[in-house]
Amino acid sequence: MSSEQTLAGQDTASDGKPGEARITMEMLHAVHGAESLSQRGLAARLNIALGLTNAYLKRCVRLGLVKVRKIPPGRYAYYLTPKGFSEKSRLTANYLFRSFDFYRRARNQCDQLLGEAADAGHRRVAVVGVGELAEIALLCALQHDVEVVGIADEGAGANRFRHVDLVRDLGSLPQFDVILICDLKNPQGSFEKLAGQFGVDRIRAPSLLKISSPLLARQPSGAAARGTHPETPS
Repeated sequence: MSSEQTLAGQDTASDGKPGEARITMEMLHAVHGAESLSQRGLAARLNIALGLTNAYLKRCVRLGLVKVRKIPPGRYAYYLTPKGFSEKSRLTANYLFRSFDFYRRARNQCDQLLGEAADAGHRRVAVVGVGELAEIALLCALQHDVEVVGIADEGAGANRFRHVDLVRDLGSLPQFDVILICDLKNPQGSFEKLAGQFGVDRIRAPSLLKISSPLLARQPSGAAARGTHPETPS
């Protein structure tokens, strides 16, 4: 595999953490913006472990994207090479395209699910999971005759959502008709847990989450039932 193929990896890994391409892009931006930044400072800025930062830096140096120079007292300065500048621009453009494509698919799928819920008389929706997908779902809900009664996330911290309660479990929310899964970190795990508690019939999930369940696939309004939807990736 070539270095370009390697750096063109996914923006987000399967566990929901930043993927290889995104970490590399952010590292190149950080090196460009602060050449004398220490590895510890770089790790803090990227929000990754120091050992992983060191591994990515060594890799960038090996690929000719970054050069390193020792400066007193016992410190190192990092600089982008011309190849590094070019790769930074390429990765940034690719990331922006992926972000726009994700927003477009998420908006279309959430809009369809919420519209179908409203048509079926399910107008009280509980959202599970925080992040970009939940934010998109909240915006889509404004276009339909539905009410988001709240957002549940086990790792919930400060509530950044306006006019919507953020809790750690669904039991803390008011009565709801359906559950919309927006968990990007562990959608399959969330689905299996919720299916055991509330039943599959009350669960909806955008197909981009790739939740695997024959029961969900048989739902008339389940996202997985629309595998031929033009927005669904193959």
